Amino acid sequence: MKITPKNMIQTWLKQSTNKISIQFFRYIFVGGTAFLVDFGSLYILTEYFGIFYLLSAAIAFTLGLIVNYLLSVRWVFNKHTLDNRFHEVGIFTMVGIVGLGLNEVIIWFFTSNMHLFYIYSKIISAVLVLFWNFFARRYTIFR
Repeated sequence: MKITPKNMIQTWLKQSTNKISIQFFRYIFVGGTAFLVDFGSLYILTEYFGIFYLLSAAIAFTLGLIVNYLLSVRWVFNKHTLDNRFHEVGIFTMVGIVGLGLNEVIIWFFTSNMHLFYIYSKIISAVLVLFWNFFARRYTIFR
């Protein structure tokens, strides 16, 4: 088969795949979308509703987790791997809870100890937690 830009787009964006490089490429977009939901919610809840930034971060992270799950199953990994969706969502959520814990600790550390603005702390956290979430989910759920 001749490699054309159309074939490459099909492979990288549309076709079901088990290639980790393509899945990670897609996960960057999924993670970016979930991050926008998470980040936007954090800002709105904290700045407009006056909710304490760590509580806002937990709520926002949960909203991002929901977006991440839906897009991961449909586009990144293109499959449900467990027969029981309840178990699949449970494991996905457990990985997310660990990610949430990492998120909270990282935001707290950089905001309280390094005196960074909480938004900057969130950006650092998002990059680090992205790697945890992808690899943990790929090897526990979407093998």
